Amino acid sequence: MAKGFVLCFGLLVATVAVASGGLVAPKRQIVGGFPINIAQAPYQISLRQDGHPMCGGSIISPNWIITAAHCVEDLTSDMLSIRAGSTYKMSGGTIREVSRIVIHPDWNSDTNEADCALLELEEPIELNDSTIMSISMPDQDEEDPEEGSIAMVSGWGKTKNRSQSARFLRATFLPIVDRSNCQLAYGRTHISDRMLCAGFITGGHDSCQGDSGGPLVVDDLLVGVVSFAAGCAEPGYPGVNVRVAAVRDWIQEVSNV
Repeated sequence: MAKGFVLCFGLLVATVAVASGGLVAPKRQIVGGFPINIAQAPYQISLRQDGHPMCGGSIISPNWIITAAHCVEDLTSDMLSIRAGSTYKMSGGTIREVSRIVIHPDWNSDTNEADCALLELEEPIELNDSTIMSISMPDQDEEDPEEGSIAMVSGWGKTKNRSQSARFLRATFLPIVDRSNCQLAYGRTHISDRMLCAGFITGGHDSCQGDSGGPLVVDDLLVGVVSFAAGCAEPGYPGVNVRVAAVRDWIQEVSNV
């Protein structure tokens, strides 16, 4: 990343970050984004509770989905299903029921640590070469994308703008933010080495309500799972994601993917 960006980020968080030990809100919506076709993010799924969309997720194999732990921690598998292969939140594509929920053993709702879960499907989903595809993941402890690398986040969450419909899949591009700079922004809210941050210092682009558990992708690699932020697209507060490279061995152990 350019040195100027880092300096500006540091100056901004020094003036606007609030050193609060309280919880920050889960992040769940695409703000400042643009509509995309599911073929541009064929790994994206809509996670549904009793048939109602409530979070996002990513296909990692025909049998397994990865999402956020906070989306499913109080639910049972019979409440959950996924929609894959559709640009539309409420129609089209393929529906599959969930048979098993596996939450990361280190998930902590007080700190948002290890905010990820795996969902096993009752029936394998049929992959194709256009609208339903699995996404590759980094190796365990693989180096993070460099600060300033451009990531894409996507989902059907709220948009903060009535002219931007959340009925259609939306996405936005965000720069990766170094963990030390992200920690400056969040003060006493610890940004651990199992977290990966992305966002603009000026805000205006992010994910929030409805996008939790969705994909953060760099160069066709699933590097993050949408977890939390202070507000939605707020200046000085990048979005925080589960760092997939930090939980890769657990994913392999549970899913054999």
